[in-house]
Amino acid sequence: MDNSNYWLSRRTIRRYADRSVDAALLDDLLLKASHAPTTGNMQLYSVVITTAPDQRRLLAPCHFNQPQVESAPVVLTFCADFNRFSRWCENRDAQPCYDNFQSFIAAAIDAIAFAQQFNTLAEMEGLGCCWLGTTTYNAPQIAEILNLPRLVVPVITLTVGYPADGGVDVGRLPLEAISHHGRYADYSSETINRLYAEKEARQDSAKFVEENNKQTLAQVFTDIRYPRANNEHFSVVFLDFLRKSGFLDA
Repeated sequence: MDNSNYWLSRRTIRRYADRSVDAALLDDLLLKASHAPTTGNMQLYSVVITTAPDQRRLLAPCHFNQPQVESAPVVLTFCADFNRFSRWCENRDAQPCYDNFQSFIAAAIDAIAFAQQFNTLAEMEGLGCCWLGTTTYNAPQIAEILNLPRLVVPVITLTVGYPADGGVDVGRLPLEAISHHGRYADYSSETINRLYAEKEARQDSAKFVEENNKQTLAQVFTDIRYPRANNEHFSVVFLDFLRKSGFLDA
């Protein structure tokens, strides 16, 4: 693909053509993605590949029934995984010591890097992906469906397939909004206004505000999409799951 301008206009794909993804292609992309950077070269991740319709149907409620979970031919659940590495240590007369939060963070970073590498490679092959941040919200249910053992935690999910349409241009903040040189430079109100002006002027942003009967786009996020009550509830759920998974034992 000609990627000279692709990455500045890439689209999130939520609708997929009725076309399967070849298993050999999927394996090739995962193999290449597995060469993403990792913590200490430990490769602290696993991926569960779900293609059977009945299994995708089981996963859908865990992602609040987003339709792409059932419509995509492939659902990939990327997991922070210290189970495999710990078992290797035990089999080599080494005592694993990874039942702690720092180890979970290391494994989560590895899993996310792996997922993003796959996402990029898949799009270069003409596939479309949708990144589901809902994975940690219902991690206990996902873990049960996927039979995840202790020290394995789902952190991100990708739906994958051939696009049925042009996808969604979600837009991005300007580079000035995210880059700092030498030291972090905090934002004045005037700077915030300038940096978010384009995002707030988008047609879809105006639609979100109107549909939710709010005055600003920010209120849609704080009051509707990610309100305090939900954030606090799912924080408790996820921390409890990390504890049960063995990452908060120490």
